[in-house]
Amino acid sequence: MKTQLVLLLSWPISMASGYTTVPKPSSSTAKIFHRRAFLSKIAGTIAATSGASLFSPNSASAAAPDTNLQNVYFGAGCFWHVQHEFVLAERSILGRKDNELTSLTGYAGGLQTDSDGRVCYHNFQSIADYGKFGHGEVVGMSIPESKIEDFAVEYFKLFGDKGERADPMDKGGEYRSLLGLPGGSKHPAYPQVEAAGKVRGMTLVDGKGNDPDTLGKRLVYVYDSNKFPFYQAEFYHQYHNDFLTPAYGKEYNNLAATALEDGRIKITGCPDRVAPTSVHKVKDNQTIVLASVGVIGIASIVMVVYILWAKPRFLHMPIYDKIDEDSAEPVVV
Repeated sequence: MKTQLVLLLSWPISMASGYTTVPKPSSSTAKIFHRRAFLSKIAGTIAATSGASLFSPNSASAAAPDTNLQNVYFGAGCFWHVQHEFVLAERSILGRKDNELTSLTGYAGGLQTDSDGRVCYHNFQSIADYGKFGHGEVVGMSIPESKIEDFAVEYFKLFGDKGERADPMDKGGEYRSLLGLPGGSKHPAYPQVEAAGKVRGMTLVDGKGNDPDTLGKRLVYVYDSNKFPFYQAEFYHQYHNDFLTPAYGKEYNNLAATALEDGRIKITGCPDRVAPTSVHKVKDNQTIVLASVGVIGIASIVMVVYILWAKPRFLHMPIYDKIDEDSAEPVVV
């Protein structure tokens, strides 16, 4: 890639040198020489670039970027920590910017949704509770098929040397270890994923849905994401700090509002901190609220000053009686 860039950047210089080195025998032939030199330089540059592409080990990916994106998901305990790690992976492996990140918290691996197709976090209304529906916490993302192995390597790092998730205190099927690929264990990249797990001493088995916890078993359930799809979690759970580590910072937390505004995060219809009416203007709503509080505060101060100064007749306040005792013109109320 660097070779190609150097060649392309040097193309204008090469053309310029072609014009300066061609002799000028006469005004009638100068144009011909210039044209031949120009075409010669272009042909040489194209040939050199093509040669570099043919023999450069990275030329295939540079010439034809992998656009075969796959929707996959990974789960290992609480999804807050897992999301943060895959955000780092998207940045380091794929070079994605903040507005290109796809890692979102969600639920998968269950056999049921409610009548509206919802899967929700635990809530007081008992609406579409993901635990009751047999789902586990996961992080879904859209990545090139050729990078699934790299992301699998990052996933299995989450289990540490002991092969255990980072939050063993969280128990239950909601926190089981699981991953989802289109086609499950029949996916072309599955052998590489399985190999990455074996390096960490993990065993992969096909999930059947509503599977139990994997705590202490060094086990990961593999699901066909076409049969066991990903259900995005509520806005509240996106880019959230994890309780096991220091806070990730406001810059990270604010990624949620940005993703909501540009449509990468959807309103789920589940009980959440963000109402459907505020989908497009999360940050603007915060500004409006602060501005409203300020206006109300200023109006209240103005009203109090007016009452103390004007002493309107429709109000009777003891403070006026004290003031009027010393007044030459007592106020009749």
